[in-house]
Amino acid sequence: MTTTAHSGRSLAEVTVEAARSGDLILDDIRISRETLLSQADIAERSGSVQLAMNLRRAAEMTALSSEEMLAAYEALRPHRSSFAELEDLAQRLADRDAPACAALVREAATAYQRRGLLR
Repeated sequence: MTTTAHSGRSLAEVTVEAARSGDLILDDIRISRETLLSQADIAERSGSVQLAMNLRRAAEMTALSSEEMLAAYEALRPHRSSFAELEDLAQRLADRDAPACAALVREAATAYQRRGLLR
């Protein structure tokens, strides 16, 4: 497997020299969905099921902008969202081909409701 950046640039091309010369863009230092999924498969084969699931959710998040990701994290803080708002977030994630992230948000909404942590 060839490790690549989110931009598709090979890891060998992401160097200090390239950074100094201004040759890199932000997506050159972000990990790709494919690399995360490959790491998830390796983790699962080695028996690290929870790590594999975390890596799969991370792979899904590569499709989100930084702003979208930060908004989701903010929405998941206790007392920041209503149940309906978290359900809406979960649906938006599912629509963006992030079903594992959507399931996590739905699970959080249910847990927050049970523990009185909703807005």
